[in-house]
Amino acid sequence: MYNVIKNFTPSMPIIAVFIVALASIGDGLAAPADEPVPNLVGIWAGENHTYSDKKGHLNWTKTIEIFEQKGRIFKGQFTYSAGTKHFFGVIYPDNTTFTWVAEDSQGYNHGHIHSNDKISACYVEAGGDATVGCAELTRQHKP
Repeated sequence: MYNVIKNFTPSMPIIAVFIVALASIGDGLAAPADEPVPNLVGIWAGENHTYSDKKGHLNWTKTIEIFEQKGRIFKGQFTYSAGTKHFFGVIYPDNTTFTWVAEDSQGYNHGHIHSNDKISACYVEAGGDATVGCAELTRQHKP
C-alpha cells in the first residue's frame, strides 16, 4: 500500500480521466439503439467516375434501383453496357455505411449515407480486371 501512495503523482488523475474518455469514444461511433435504420428503397442516380488499366477513365450517369429492404438488408439492380446486375447489401450498425455485392461480380461496392436522399457508392475490384470508381447518387424517386 505504501508503494502505491509513494509512487502516486499528480498526473495520475489526469491519466485516469484520459482512459475513461477514450473508453467512452466508442459509444459515440455507433448509432443510438433507438435510431431507425435508414430506408434506401428508391431510384438513385448520379455521375459515376471509374478507372481501370484496360478501359482508362470513364464517366457516365449511373442509375440504381433498390426495390426491397428488410431491416439492414436490401436488394437492388442497375443496368449498364453489359446488361443488368442484381445486388444485395447490408447497412452497418452505424447507420451511415453500407456494402453491396453481386453474385456475378468480383468486387465490392462500399457506400456512405450522407442524408435521406444522398449517398455515395464506391466500387473496388482487384486482379486482372482491377477497377475503382465512385458515384455520388441522389434519390430520384421514393416509393
